[in-house]
Amino acid sequence: MRVEELEDRFVVVDGVRLHYVEAGEGPLVVLLHGFPEFWWSWRRQIPALVAAGFRVVAVDQRGYALSDRPRSWRDYRVERLAADVDGLIAALGEERAHVVGHDWGAAVAWTLASLHPERVERLAILNVPHPERMERALRTSARQLRRSWYMLFFQLPWLPERLLRAGGRRSLEKIYGDARPGAFTEADLDRYEQALLGPGGMKGPIDWYRAALRRNPATLARLHRPIPAPTLVIWGRQDRHLGAEWAEPAAALVPDARMAWLPDASHWVQHDEPEAVNRLLVDFLTAA
Repeated sequence: MRVEELEDRFVVVDGVRLHYVEAGEGPLVVLLHGFPEFWWSWRRQIPALVAAGFRVVAVDQRGYALSDRPRSWRDYRVERLAADVDGLIAALGEERAHVVGHDWGAAVAWTLASLHPERVERLAILNVPHPERMERALRTSARQLRRSWYMLFFQLPWLPERLLRAGGRRSLEKIYGDARPGAFTEADLDRYEQALLGPGGMKGPIDWYRAALRRNPATLARLHRPIPAPTLVIWGRQDRHLGAEWAEPAAALVPDARMAWLPDASHWVQHDEPEAVNRLLVDFLTAA
C-alpha cells in the first residue's frame, strides 16, 4: 500500500472537525502524533500494522494540519484532547481500540487510558513518561527542567509561534535535528512545512503547552488513576528532551507494563528505527 494515496476523512467530535486517514480491516488501532508533527509521522507504521491485520486510523489532533484549530489555549487541555480520541473511537463505530502515541500523542494516550479506560484495549507509548513521572521530573529534577526549557518559553503569548513560522523550514530541521540522518527526508520535510507552517499553523500546537502548565490540582489527581490496559513503553535512549530515568511508569499506576529500550534511537524513535518499532508494536498488539 502507498500511504501517499490514502484518502482524507473527517469526523466532528466535541464541535471540532478532526482529519484522519484510514487503511486496513480488523481490530482498530488509533495512532496519535506528537509535536510538531501530524498523521504523516506514522507513514512507516501504517503499512506494517495493516499487513498484520489491523484497521489503522492516524489522526491530525486538534490544532494540527487539516483538523480544526480552536483559538483559546483552554481548548487544548489534555482531558479535552483525550475526549477527542474517545469520541473518535465511538464515531468509527468501535467500542474499544488499541491506542499508540508518540510525544504529545503519548501524553494524550496516557490520559485516555486513565480517564476512559473502557476505550483502550492495549496501550503503546513512545518516548513520553506517564503524567505522574513527568510532573515529578519537572518538579524535582533541575536536569529535566533544563531539557524542557522550551515549555516555559512557549507560555509567552504569540511570540513562539511567530518565531517558528519566521524560521520556516529551518525551525523544523532544528527541532528534528537529533534524529538519525535520513530519518526525515526532504520529501517528508516538504509535507511538514506545508502542514505546519502556514498562517496560524503553529498556534494550536503551542497552545497545547500553554494549557499543560495551567492545569489545576484536581485535574492532575484524575490523571493518576491506575491504568488497567496492558501497556508497552518503547524508549529511544538518545532522547535529548526527556531523561530515560523517567521512562518506566510506577507499577501502582500501570501494573501491566513492559519496557522496550532502543539504545541508539532518539526522541524520534519511530522515524529512527521504524522496523524495530513496527516489530515491537505488531508483536505486542497481536499477543494473546
